[in-house]
Amino acid sequence: MRILFGLFTASMIALPSAASAQETISLTIASSHPTVIPWVGMMKTHFMARTDEILAQKGDYKIEWNEAFGGQLYKANATLTSVEQGITDIGWVFSFLEPAKLPLSQASSYAPFATVNPSLQLEVMQDLLEKNDAFREEWEQYNLKVLGLTGTDMYDIYTKKPLQGIDDINGMKLSAPGVLGTWLRGTGANAVDGSLTSFYTDIQTGISDGVLSLALGALPAKLYEVAPYINRFDAGVAFSGAVAINRDSWDGLPEDVQNAMIEAGKYYTEAHGKDLLERHEIAMNKMVELGATQSPPVQIIKMSDEQRQAWVDKLPDIAGEWAADLDAKGLPASEFLKAYMQGLRDRGETPMRNWGE
Repeated sequence: MRILFGLFTASMIALPSAASAQETISLTIASSHPTVIPWVGMMKTHFMARTDEILAQKGDYKIEWNEAFGGQLYKANATLTSVEQGITDIGWVFSFLEPAKLPLSQASSYAPFATVNPSLQLEVMQDLLEKNDAFREEWEQYNLKVLGLTGTDMYDIYTKKPLQGIDDINGMKLSAPGVLGTWLRGTGANAVDGSLTSFYTDIQTGISDGVLSLALGALPAKLYEVAPYINRFDAGVAFSGAVAINRDSWDGLPEDVQNAMIEAGKYYTEAHGKDLLERHEIAMNKMVELGATQSPPVQIIKMSDEQRQAWVDKLPDIAGEWAADLDAKGLPASEFLKAYMQGLRDRGETPMRNWGE
């Protein structure tokens, strides 16, 4: 295993009474996606910055960050193994694309229309990570420690042609990230597996007729240029992964640095959840603004509550099927799904469908 981790003395700081050494710790932090994607950019502006801020208070340690964002070290299909194997010390793990290795992490992906509040959902997932042994072990078995959680803003359908309702996607090819393709089951649409790094080309080349995507990803990826009709269903939010550190790198860190990263990770999760909620509408309006002069211009088509319910009603029991399959393999998926849904309700949510019951 190759761990990009090293410790060395960088400087001596003169104090009035004595001299103390400040250690500089070199760490590589990476992602498959570029920093223009909000939750990746916040790894730098929030997680890294907050860690630096905390460490600067005592001055004993300083981190030298070796940044490798935007797929410099690995692509979207290798986010978990790259942290596990130490290709990077710290990285964003994209759980959507790891259903086999991170099965319980897919629970929210099989429960659409459960909540439109990403901050609340991340609070539920953080609580489950701390209290649910199976969920925590699912991540830690891959030689890593979770520092911060990531989620999505609301999902909508971006298309080349406008939709009048959910029935219009029957026969369409729609790109969707990993397990979120299950949200299209029962609608007659064909899911094309992909991610924000491939969606634009998928539509441009005709591989798909549109995408199931989120505003904060669609805006920087400029999906509105090739799919100008934003058919707004507010299909819900989903847990998407975590900022994690290689366990060997973690174990080699001083306790003060570990504590700083734990605090910074919580700060990142909380700030990220609020950012998703606040910036969703801003991103929607910005796409309309930027696409006003293109042909055809970008247009938001607001779907009625009846159309949202029609989509929900078309879906088979995707959550129940998912849970039953994993239960048969010895995983407590049904229990975990119920805990997730109850966590939402305990915080005041009223899901449009009671998945898992």
